[in-house]
Amino acid sequence: MAATRNINPPKFNDITGAIRMLAVDAVQKANSGHPGAPMGMAEIADVLWNRHLRHNPANPKWPDRDRFILSNGHGSMLVYALLHLSGYDLPMDELKRFRQMHSKTPGHPEYGYTPGVETTGGPLGQGITNAVGMAMAEKLLAAEFNKPGHEIVNHHTYVFMGDGCMMEGISHEACALAGTWGLGKLIAFWDDNDISIDGHVDGWFTDDTPKRFEAYGWHVIADVQGHDSAAIDAAINAAKAVTDKPTLICCKTVIGAGSPNKSGTHDVHGAALGDAEVAATREHIGWKYPPFEIPAHVYEAWDARTKGEGLEKLWNNKFVEYHNAFPKEAAEFVRRIKGELPFNWPAHIDGVISAINEKAETIATRKASQNAINALAPALPEFLGGSADLTGSNLTNWTGCKHIRGKSTGNYISYGVREFGMSHIMNGMALHGGFLPFGGTFLMFSEYARNALRMSALMKQRVIYVFTHDSIGLGEDGPTHQPVEQTATLRYIPNMEVWRPCDTVESVVAWAAAVERKDGPSSLIFSRQNLAFQKRDTVKIASIRNGAYVLSEAPGGKMQAIIIATGSEVSLALEAQKALATEGVSVRVVSMPSTNVFDKQDQAYRDSVLPGGVKRVAVEAGVTSGWYKYVGLDGAVVGMDCFGESAPAPELFKHFGITAANVVAAVKKVIGA
Repeated sequence: MAATRNINPPKFNDITGAIRMLAVDAVQKANSGHPGAPMGMAEIADVLWNRHLRHNPANPKWPDRDRFILSNGHGSMLVYALLHLSGYDLPMDELKRFRQMHSKTPGHPEYGYTPGVETTGGPLGQGITNAVGMAMAEKLLAAEFNKPGHEIVNHHTYVFMGDGCMMEGISHEACALAGTWGLGKLIAFWDDNDISIDGHVDGWFTDDTPKRFEAYGWHVIADVQGHDSAAIDAAINAAKAVTDKPTLICCKTVIGAGSPNKSGTHDVHGAALGDAEVAATREHIGWKYPPFEIPAHVYEAWDARTKGEGLEKLWNNKFVEYHNAFPKEAAEFVRRIKGELPFNWPAHIDGVISAINEKAETIATRKASQNAINALAPALPEFLGGSADLTGSNLTNWTGCKHIRGKSTGNYISYGVREFGMSHIMNGMALHGGFLPFGGTFLMFSEYARNALRMSALMKQRVIYVFTHDSIGLGEDGPTHQPVEQTATLRYIPNMEVWRPCDTVESVVAWAAAVERKDGPSSLIFSRQNLAFQKRDTVKIASIRNGAYVLSEAPGGKMQAIIIATGSEVSLALEAQKALATEGVSVRVVSMPSTNVFDKQDQAYRDSVLPGGVKRVAVEAGVTSGWYKYVGLDGAVVGMDCFGESAPAPELFKHFGITAANVVAAVKKVIGA
């Protein structure tokens, strides 16, 4: 295979041999993993990490380090080998525990587990998309903070990617934007080895990939011999010389290079080589050392600690000079890189909530969301907003925001019709640091972005998703656009906090909670239609942050039932409460804008809102199953377990039985009245 593709074979040595054999031995020991990519990209990794990558193993969070992303994350032993060899806190014992419980070397690189891993890799195409976000964050931070003679933000983002990344649709979304934005410090290496799990890719992947990337506006360096160190080095230098376009370096490689009998085949992609082939590989590449033993001269060649310490020290000295010349900007840069809120945040948000409460507007919660953004943006210059071609519907822009167009800079992005790309680019921005990204689309189209949302939660990233047009209440666009199961399934994502507010005050509190959260993403779900303002005292306003609270107490003091509602259905619950009171039935109304947040409260608080022994009814314009957790099997749920229809919103609510009258009937049924 290699000969027919005119690929020069590697010149094996101990420097690249260490990568190959660490991957081979770790996969063999675990009897699980992907040795092919690390073996095939060893020379590329050697040249990049030893000649170009600016990093400090002693401080993986140095702000101006280059970022390295392994988008083909199944080849995780490649990055683990690189981190270990170059001096990160990743001891050999962790490599021996590859793919074992609670090791620092999980099957795919996971952010937060391993020092030096910049993002969780695995779902193909998503690493390159994170990298686009990181490179965009670098560009925007540089434009905001760098001053003449003081460049404190100046680093590259490097990405390894394989054929699978190229085939995944998200790479098209993200790479097209990278070209439009002119991300000159983004350099991607395509491991063009012609193999995927099913075999040779010429039966299903026949794109002219270099031409595709040229069409995106990338600088493309084609047909680089991926086992020739001099050719790789020359390509990287050429890539760095082009500063107004991202670069794709197309590296022709042999998967599993070094394995005498399995290289160039899919057999080496995702399985251990086997004892016989491991021994043959050792002999073939001239590696004379037993498993997991690295000789001193190899460690010495790879060790990046002294160089990295020097690079960071130089930057620290530059930052001292910057601080002396621009103390305000330096302090702001440090705050934002740390992800801290401004010192005046508590007073600011309290004032905003108070003002919105006093205004008492009855408006759509998507408009309430925009009002909240407008009120918060002056205190949060780290806001980096956007929308997937729905700005006028999502209302995610704000007064004074600067719209990014083409290669310009600013703080508001039109991502085009790219929900998935937008969401994972925002993950990359959050991972990079310095920004609080948020982006909007219709709730229905969260389906396009679902895996990126899951990755936000898995990586505990501070990303805010703004989803509008939240139910059949959007009306005439019909069932293709009317969410039914989406809110419920978002709530099922571990570590995702979902808010569906009922009015202006709950909307701004939801925004505040999302901004203040440091350990994960938030999904804010807003209506198209106007929703009535609800009066509250200060205690109730404060209680919104608990995810659920008593909005209206049972009249007369004797509670016979509880109605739980969210969003647009809160007003139906209040109507039902009044109607029941005329019949002598006293019920409490609980607004539950965030089930996830409510579930985190202590038992005493949850019992105070939903005391035991009281029948319950929930109402929400969506699927019903999740609500039985709160109402019990002896309770009732007013909702819909079918798709919508195309009609005006009032007709739809009546047609599907999401009415105050049906809530009344459900309450009477559960209490036996």
